[in-house]
Amino acid sequence: MKLATALLGLFLLTSGAQPSAPPASKPTAEFPFQNPDLPIDQRVDDLVGRLTLPEKVSQMLNASPAIDRLGIPAYNWWNEALHGVARTSMKTTVFPQAIGMAATFDKDAMLTMATMTSDEARAVHQEYVRRGERGIYQGLTFWTPNINIFRDPRWGRGQETYGEDPYLTGQLGSALVKGFQGDDPKYLKITACAKHFAVHSGPEPSRHEFNAQISDYDLWDTYLPAFRDLIVDAKVAGVMCAYNAYAGQPCCGSDKLMNDILYGQWKFKGYVTSDCDGLNDFWQHHKTDPDAATAAANAVLHGTDLECATGKLFTYNSLLESVQKKLISEQQLTTSVKRLFKIRFQLGMFDPVERVKYAQIPMSVVESTPHQAHALRMARESVVLLKNEKNTLPLRKNLKKIAVLGPNADREDVQLGNYNGFATNIVTPLEGIRAKVGQGTEVVYIQGVDYASNTVYEPLDLTKNLAYDGQPGFKAEYFKGTNLEGPAVVTRQEAGLDRYLANVKMEVAPGLPAENFSARYQATFTPAATEELALQISGDDAYRLFVDDKLVIDVWKGRGFSTNQHVLNVTAGQKLNLRLEYYQVDRRTILKFTGAKVVPMNAANILAKVGDADAIVFVGGISPKLEGEEMNVKVPGFSGGDRTTIGLPQVQTDLLKVLHSSGRPVVLALMTGSALATPWEAQNLPAILNTWYGGQAAGTALADVLFGDYNPAGRLPVTFYKSETQLPAFDNYSMDGRTYRYFTGEPLFPFGHGLSYTTFKYSNLKVLSKPVTGQPIRVSVDVQNTGTRAGDEVVQLYVRHSGGAQARVARHALEGFRRINLAPGAKQTVAFTLTPRQLSRLNAQAKRVEMPGTVQVFVGGGQPLAPAVAAGRVQKTNLALTGAQVAIN
Repeated sequence: MKLATALLGLFLLTSGAQPSAPPASKPTAEFPFQNPDLPIDQRVDDLVGRLTLPEKVSQMLNASPAIDRLGIPAYNWWNEALHGVARTSMKTTVFPQAIGMAATFDKDAMLTMATMTSDEARAVHQEYVRRGERGIYQGLTFWTPNINIFRDPRWGRGQETYGEDPYLTGQLGSALVKGFQGDDPKYLKITACAKHFAVHSGPEPSRHEFNAQISDYDLWDTYLPAFRDLIVDAKVAGVMCAYNAYAGQPCCGSDKLMNDILYGQWKFKGYVTSDCDGLNDFWQHHKTDPDAATAAANAVLHGTDLECATGKLFTYNSLLESVQKKLISEQQLTTSVKRLFKIRFQLGMFDPVERVKYAQIPMSVVESTPHQAHALRMARESVVLLKNEKNTLPLRKNLKKIAVLGPNADREDVQLGNYNGFATNIVTPLEGIRAKVGQGTEVVYIQGVDYASNTVYEPLDLTKNLAYDGQPGFKAEYFKGTNLEGPAVVTRQEAGLDRYLANVKMEVAPGLPAENFSARYQATFTPAATEELALQISGDDAYRLFVDDKLVIDVWKGRGFSTNQHVLNVTAGQKLNLRLEYYQVDRRTILKFTGAKVVPMNAANILAKVGDADAIVFVGGISPKLEGEEMNVKVPGFSGGDRTTIGLPQVQTDLLKVLHSSGRPVVLALMTGSALATPWEAQNLPAILNTWYGGQAAGTALADVLFGDYNPAGRLPVTFYKSETQLPAFDNYSMDGRTYRYFTGEPLFPFGHGLSYTTFKYSNLKVLSKPVTGQPIRVSVDVQNTGTRAGDEVVQLYVRHSGGAQARVARHALEGFRRINLAPGAKQTVAFTLTPRQLSRLNAQAKRVEMPGTVQVFVGGGQPLAPAVAAGRVQKTNLALTGAQVAIN
């Protein structure tokens, strides 16, 4: 197993938009808000009533400063835990990416994952508090889950969601909320945050000015149901409003979304945060407000309590001007400040540690054995077996030779997804396969191609070729501030740059904390050979590279982690002058400089190496560095984090054709956060799996499935189309022709699809209660394992309404699912309860009603009428609803 990243160097990983400080001293006076026995609302009123107007405004920023006179410590609201505690300086358990967890169709596993994540979050937070640190990524308010609907596979951030279906999204999101927020009657464990409210799913490059225009039907049928599930039913503590506009108003200032629906109809009682820098969009990009003071008042009047910003420009810093101009009253600001402090009181932040049971969770839970085991369980459960012709899988462990190829076969960073933490032990697919087979099996590894290039990059150690003034390595200079200004605080020689800093108390140099600093590294590089090289840099936050004083990599305006490279031809002995400049604002301090030899694909050489293999495993797909959030991507098929094509990059298909020509069985294992179109592969390769970005245990999980130690049962939470030509334009938010509910074409692989190494039979579908409008209905079905292997089955229930002139209806819609395990020959009766709301539909006015008539219910291992659920794997019944028409609120 590899270590995720070496913990080297003397940099400091910091987390805070404001300088860290010890806890504020307790005031000499005893205030009512400090009394843990008083009701929380009374304590909130007392505390907020003591704040001045400037102090109130200061608490409406994500980096809220301390108010020492009242003993209120600093607090940063920004924290992430999409699939495990993320972006902290400490190693944590990394579960599969959100879209992979959705593929498990397992609410119980999701609840356990969320409970473990909140355990780790509490332990990490208390450790920071003990150190006197209260910065970014150190608090208890987590901005997850992302429950936007993955309406189009081209969206780069779809990997953060639970897929394209509102019901699946709402169920899994609610399980996460429950696991995060806990069950204590007084205290929240940590807080979840439903984002991005609402009607938000790309395009990424234009998200700051994009205006989504949709029908009321699509709003209530697709974009809002999951939010309602989390806000009304699961009682999520936080909501994040989206960057884009909806119906001409920024989402954080939307009359309909915020004032009418969130606060009016749904009676939301938690807090609302903007997306980061989203309020600046009001007056800088959407142009709905003339200036910051007007925009700030607009956002608060629509219930946006907190502003997140990544730099120094906070629109809410203009709220004092807003009050002075009578654009808003101080009392209206007070309402937001009270909501914010109520959350902090509910988290126990103003109470003795011994009073808060969650504050007792020890650091020993972090990366504990049960947590690592659950990361493996979810990685296994997420694997979707898309095709398995002639039982190609599972493979035998005693094969003489296995060839492993592909850009994702040995890439730790890819399987961690985005918004991720870093685990101590990460197993890649190559490592998983090597660990699985016996000593008598030869495992040959050839990368073959990069993601979208027919060249690969073989790592080279450049440190022995670097020197400055005759001394090996870099001359390093460190400066206060982020502009390389003034005299260097320290100058020293450093052999190389490969640093991920985990000790937040360390300094770059004596007296220079590792935040808000800059550095310059200079060296002469003497190539050992004449060849094509890639100079590669990974860093957080900003960096730029000069070769012979020419700027070749420029991420000087970067914020957050990124990786870039510069390819050049070098001549043996011909020196090059390198200058690498870097600055760090806050959070992690990461800087890594490496090199690689550029090697073009050679089909003949590859065939010679794999021609005698008993099996070929190609681990391909894409990467979170290609699909994601507002990325500077310069790769064919990708644009600003989104994709322009959904096809597997052509260079990978070309190599797969070469491998297929060998006559050896080729197994394709995909890593991706979104649907990939693989029409040639689906037609020609015998076995295809999707492992998503499977987290720290992705390699072990894949090997378990490949060799039959785990029987796969993952299901697709998104439709896999044949091509983007089957879809409407990406920026068209109408649901016509999108997702399994409204797509009328033939998909490559349908939503809900997933194969097994065994077979299941469905029978005896029953309606257990009389169908009457306004009353729940219970149905049951018998499921039997008719194969020779034990395995999981995902039982899926779909509802179909008859069409009508009054309104559109979906082709059918998921309204129930259950993951069960059956031994060979075993049979189990699975029951579902359908609520009146689940049996309702939207009328012509987009109001939810339950109408008398006939509703069809299907239960099976996949969608009705899909190829994967043919041949006895689906049961259908008709329910006749009688009674008066009932409106469902």
